Amino acid sequence: MELSKLCMTLLSLQAFFFFFLEAAPSNSNLFREYIGAEFNNVKFQDVPVNPNVEFHFILSFAIDYDTSSSPSPTNGKFNIFWDSDNLGPSQVSSIKNGNSNVKVALSLGGDSVTGGFVYFNPSSIDSWVSNAVSSLTKIIKQYNLDGIDIDYEHFKSDPQTFAQCIGRLIQTLKKNGVIKFASIAPFDDDEVQSHYLALWKSHGNLIDYVNFQFYAYDKGTSVSQFINDFNTQSSKYNGGKVLVSFISDGSGGLSPKNGFFTACNRLRSQQKLHGIFVWSADDSMGNGFRFEKQSQALLANSN
Repeated sequence: MELSKLCMTLLSLQAFFFFFLEAAPSNSNLFREYIGAEFNNVKFQDVPVNPNVEFHFILSFAIDYDTSSSPSPTNGKFNIFWDSDNLGPSQVSSIKNGNSNVKVALSLGGDSVTGGFVYFNPSSIDSWVSNAVSSLTKIIKQYNLDGIDIDYEHFKSDPQTFAQCIGRLIQTLKKNGVIKFASIAPFDDDEVQSHYLALWKSHGNLIDYVNFQFYAYDKGTSVSQFINDFNTQSSKYNGGKVLVSFISDGSGGLSPKNGFFTACNRLRSQQKLHGIFVWSADDSMGNGFRFEKQSQALLANSN
């Protein structure tokens, strides 16, 4: 009887060990880039795409606001606020047809619209979710998109309302087969983190990537501080694939010129480099996408 119990215990430990190995995040060749928010005529084909990475373009932004008079929230009825003249449905089809490793997503919210903040401001959970599912399904199907990203940065709702609205939105879009993946884009601010961590706690199993805005930290961030920040946020979004990031104009965080790739290599040696994302292609045009090329070359050799 005691031997039988010992065998069962060993089998349980073995099963847990293999589950942990499968579930633990590891290095990835995922590269993501936001595009279209600044209306400077950047096109998909302007951005270099390494065939040996998984590449996600993220259209920025779809916003549940109406600007026909003064900017005002529309309770989940999303409209297109990216440069759709240069980044329209035919351009999406073209970049995906020409690159089998490319997927295209859209990001919700963003920081501002026509000079004012974009607020998450639902009238009710049920009505917001219903409107959001309907309006986003239409846009996603029209553009043949693959996923969504959540980038609300200002709130007029409590964290639990945000968690339920966004969680149910992602759940419904995935259940309906409208999207294949979803990500969130928090940064280190108490109000922002309270909302996204509530969402993570209730619906983290539905969120595929955490596009953490490490460039929102101070411009003078060192490599060691960047690693510390990464580990801190990874513990908060426990079990999530937290991506590292930089901003093209070098205005914040750890820049590619000052050690970003050193930090990436350190994380890669620890099996923690789950991907890189960039804000944004619009700004990177000015340097010929130099750091996009370098990022993808590093990721192509990550495993």
